[in-house]
Amino acid sequence: MRAIIIGHRGAAGHRPEHTAGSYELAVAMGADWIEPDLVPTKDHVLVVRHENDISSTTDVSRRPEFAGRRTTKVIDGLEVTGWFTEDFTLAELKTLRAVERLPELRRRATVYDGVHEVMTFQEVLDLAERLSLRHGREVGVFPETKHPTYFRSIGLPLEEPLIETVADSRQERIIVQSFEPSSLRRVAKELRVPLWQALGTAGRPYDLEVAGDPATYADMMRPEGLATIAEYAQWIGPDKSSVIPLGPDGTSAAPTTLVRDAHAAGLKIGVYTFRNENRFLPAELRRGPLPWDHGDAPAEYRAHLRLGVDAFVTDYPDTAAVAMT
Repeated sequence: MRAIIIGHRGAAGHRPEHTAGSYELAVAMGADWIEPDLVPTKDHVLVVRHENDISSTTDVSRRPEFAGRRTTKVIDGLEVTGWFTEDFTLAELKTLRAVERLPELRRRATVYDGVHEVMTFQEVLDLAERLSLRHGREVGVFPETKHPTYFRSIGLPLEEPLIETVADSRQERIIVQSFEPSSLRRVAKELRVPLWQALGTAGRPYDLEVAGDPATYADMMRPEGLATIAEYAQWIGPDKSSVIPLGPDGTSAAPTTLVRDAHAAGLKIGVYTFRNENRFLPAELRRGPLPWDHGDAPAEYRAHLRLGVDAFVTDYPDTAAVAMT
């Protein structure tokens, strides 16, 4: 069976992420699912942004009327300075426009700066329904709860509005993901949808840190940890380096047993994040001298396909589709 192509924030290699244009292009290029990251507004509406800090993904820094909103917060134990969705109403956010997050690598995408507004989660679900009709196939939606412990601590929990929105939606193909197990367990109590445990490369989920649970992401990827994940989720989503690590020289090292171990635990495995630029590729697949030059990205997909991965999270759905032909 062909691996699932997940448009990471849409077609983020081609258009500013989390915009209607990015999602539409992703599906046209072959994405099976589109991924919205969920964060709340001040009036508790779920919107889609990479982070609640919107300094680098919108034009807010160039809007003098919001200059006074710039502030410093501690989020998941880290100090962050910027402009944050939870300090804006939805109406205020709708006056902003999306911009390319990585302009130094993706200069062509900056052509679309200022074109698209910030979308709500409901608008993404509605768009997926229209795209399903347009393309004659069901387009899945793959929302991620971002910093759920932090948002619950400030009275803007993510899970309740997510559950309500999904329950009221006609969209039938939804998989909910999070790096925090407690967020997924909350969703599991109310929704009968597949769940995806995202896994970091170091440290541990912030909710476990707050709870004093010593389990790390590395522990969660061992057979015992995978068995625990299988109690509430159907997928794991590790970084690609957890499947094929990089050696000291930046070249691909021997694969780990993670794909085999996940399947043995009854879990599917989707790997993040595949990108075409040299900066994100193993050294042996880089082509050209510059970090934004595109390398032999299809070879990286094929190496993971040979190991049996079930899904790719990618900024370039078109490259993923080519790699699987």
